Amino acid sequence: MNLRNIPAIQDIIQDPILSSYKIDSRYLKHIVISVVSDYRDNLLKGKLDKTTNRAALRKSIISEVEVRLNSLLNFRLKRVINGTGIILHTNLGRAPLAEIARGHLREVIENYCNLEIELYSGKRGDRMSLVEDIICLITGAESAGVVNNNAAAVLLALNSLCNKKEVPVSRGELVEIGGSFRMPEVMKISGVKMIEVGTTNKTHLSDYKQAISPRTAGILKVHTSNYRVLGFTETVGVSDLVSLAHHHHLPLIYDMGSGVLEDLENWGYPHEPVAREFVNAGIDVITFSADKVLGGPQAGMIIGKKEYIKKIRKNHLLRALRCDKLTFALLDATLRLYLNPAELKNHLPVADMLNITIDELRTHGTELLKNLRETPVWVELVDSFSQMGSGALPLEKIPSISVKMRPPKLSISHFARKLRMTEPAVVGYLSDDNFYINLRTIRVDEIPLIVQSVKKVLS
Repeated sequence: MNLRNIPAIQDIIQDPILSSYKIDSRYLKHIVISVVSDYRDNLLKGKLDKTTNRAALRKSIISEVEVRLNSLLNFRLKRVINGTGIILHTNLGRAPLAEIARGHLREVIENYCNLEIELYSGKRGDRMSLVEDIICLITGAESAGVVNNNAAAVLLALNSLCNKKEVPVSRGELVEIGGSFRMPEVMKISGVKMIEVGTTNKTHLSDYKQAISPRTAGILKVHTSNYRVLGFTETVGVSDLVSLAHHHHLPLIYDMGSGVLEDLENWGYPHEPVAREFVNAGIDVITFSADKVLGGPQAGMIIGKKEYIKKIRKNHLLRALRCDKLTFALLDATLRLYLNPAELKNHLPVADMLNITIDELRTHGTELLKNLRETPVWVELVDSFSQMGSGALPLEKIPSISVKMRPPKLSISHFARKLRMTEPAVVGYLSDDNFYINLRTIRVDEIPLIVQSVKKVLS
């Protein structure tokens, strides 16, 4: 094949197929040049079929330009149907939001809002005041603040209260969270000197006592929400650490991790201490996520005693870590649902998924099975289990029902990949050479969409 067979840039740009795309000619030209350059390189490297003629090459280049245009013009962030059974799936955006939150968000998006203005006086306001009262009412805290995620909350608290000073923390609590973010690195960036105490499986109160010196500015305790160390273990209770910290006039900072505001025992799950319990225990500063069990948008909550929250809110880092109007709108609406806990399961998607019964799941599965039997896919209802995800209830296997599927002719991995590429994307899980959709994380209105996607894949 000769380089002369590659058509001119302008010739490709003027092709009727490409000119039909709604994109400025400058950007179209840039994409065409990039594609032609790749073809030229592949030709020189001998990666293209030497027998390919000019017309076939032109067609191939235009096809590749189309692929790149479609990738550019279609939204990258797309709706996904979560068939994994993991309720708070970090990779799938964690908590789906409540209807009231979605409605309030739309109102705020479409109009101006009172993000930082006091409507009564007309003076500049503080965006934290939009949610502080309701957070304090639900948790019992004296004061509260909000930043863009829980790692930021921990960083800001440590930097505000303990910068350039020492902070003891148990070795057994130096957790790593998603994306390889580790507590030691967060502490380092915050400007504090981490003092490791105890061992991985055992930390005693005496370990903390020995670590306290004139250079100590606070004590950090971290909830190991992603795992449990079982067997020969010992940790220091919150009440003992509160007493120790206050004896030395130090703040106790507790990273609660996945923020629980309502006792999960009310829904038949193991007890996870709620934020109010830690406030009542005397902890000075507590941080947790808003987009996990709480069921809200991504945000980091900081609650505790007024004297410490005041210092945190004066830190100039807060401006870099603060949330925008969209987060405040979603958080405000979500928190209001907690004013009536008995109705949470009817309005908060996370609560609904935790409370749905096996009988209800089996009914939904039967409906999906009936519709899938119109396709050549082999299907079966099987018992399975779900998980909370995102560090909450890490050992709890929640009974569930899954649809087990095996397609004709396609490999399981290819079938799963094609389902992920449909609109809307369907994400399940693979096991023993079968494809599964766990129904605990599937809404009833998504059942026909799953059937539609399966039909698309097999057509």
